[in-house]
Amino acid sequence: MDSILYSTPDNPVPENRIEGFFESFDGRKLRYVVFRSEQAVAKGTVVLLQGRNEFIEKYLETVRDLTAKGLWVATFDLRSQGGSERLLQDPRRGHVRRFSDYERDLTAFLDKIVLPDTRLPFYLLAHSTGALIALSAAPRLAIRIERMVLLAPFVGLMGQGASPGIVRALSNAASAIGLGRMQFTKRNRERPFPDNLLTGDERRYRRNTAIATTYPQLVLGPPTARWLSESFRAIDRVTRPEHLFSIAIPTILIAPTRDGIVPYADQERLARYFRAAQLVPIHGAKHELLQERDIYRNATLAAINAFIPGSDAEAKAETMEVES
Repeated sequence: MDSILYSTPDNPVPENRIEGFFESFDGRKLRYVVFRSEQAVAKGTVVLLQGRNEFIEKYLETVRDLTAKGLWVATFDLRSQGGSERLLQDPRRGHVRRFSDYERDLTAFLDKIVLPDTRLPFYLLAHSTGALIALSAAPRLAIRIERMVLLAPFVGLMGQGASPGIVRALSNAASAIGLGRMQFTKRNRERPFPDNLLTGDERRYRRNTAIATTYPQLVLGPPTARWLSESFRAIDRVTRPEHLFSIAIPTILIAPTRDGIVPYADQERLARYFRAAQLVPIHGAKHELLQERDIYRNATLAAINAFIPGSDAEAKAETMEVES
């Protein structure tokens, strides 16, 4: 059987894996993969939620880091991006009907793939839009998810050529009059490395660009008005103190201080009302912490490794190894 994952010379796909498609609540087919650790006793499973316009292949380096620590990794491409089924005839339009559809996809993934096919306990590692999904779903995940790590959560917007207020107003208006599928621009905001807002690491930036160039079917263009409108509504909902008070999952919020996509101030403000969360700033890092220079990426991984699986899970794993 041919693999549904894509390799490039500097980004090989790990061998020890299960891959395929699962059907979500509405029959959409979403591409997924479970990467298994080579260690005899698994310390748990990290459910990895990607950001907008990302795909499984972008995280293979991180997958190798996590599986080397004895963790399994389960991840899927968000609906209408990466290798998952697209919603519109134009496959490059980044679209969603309702933001809650992302949450229902996560529930389907947990029910159909993670619970039957991976190892307890479960942890959630989410970046940007994935972190917004995690924040929105978190009050209902406490009985399933042991700990949660949020990387540069998408709770604000900057660097778009127009003010967030204008983008919000235009996207809401377009959605309200039935133009939710429109894009405000057709131009991809692919920037040369010196001008990019995502990472200060040129090697990783060019690696990810090479994946997108070699396999353009994985890549999205700009989001639709509906995607923007639904995302702004989700941001408004999850940043309310009453929502944050309702989250009981122990969480670390890792925030890059030079984020050019999500203002650091918005991430810091989120942490003030988030009783279950601890803010971990990464000074000098840009938006994509796991694609950053080693000095920032290693600091991010150190925070993740200190928090996941945590001392309780480590002790349980050591006990199992002694008993076996």
